[in-house]
Amino acid sequence: MNLERVVFGFFIILTLSLNYAFVAGGIESPAHHNVWILTLTIIVNLVAIGLKLGDRSQTGALLLASGLVAGLLLITARVVWIVADAGGGGAPGPGDMADIVSLATGALVANIIATAILVGDTLLSRR
Repeated sequence: MNLERVVFGFFIILTLSLNYAFVAGGIESPAHHNVWILTLTIIVNLVAIGLKLGDRSQTGALLLASGLVAGLLLITARVVWIVADAGGGGAPGPGDMADIVSLATGALVANIIATAILVGDTLLSRR
């Protein structure tokens, strides 16, 4: 068993799971979406991107691209949250929350693609 692949797979799957945990719930309800889960998702995604940087294969390039897309969308969602909560009211309004969750859902799609690529690559690799 390759420990590097285990750690890499762990971060890819953890990013996907955290992203889903943030997106799950009513799209316009701030009570269903925790800002700390979004922040943790960004951090774990950045770690996963860092782990992808050393791979020079075609699969590695696709994984890096999907990670960059997810990271960009998650960071944009967090910036929208910060701007929407600039007054310190506690949570963004329904319209802003819908934008934040929509961006995070786009990142979820990118993370699903990365996980599918990882699983496909694992299934095609020879022992």
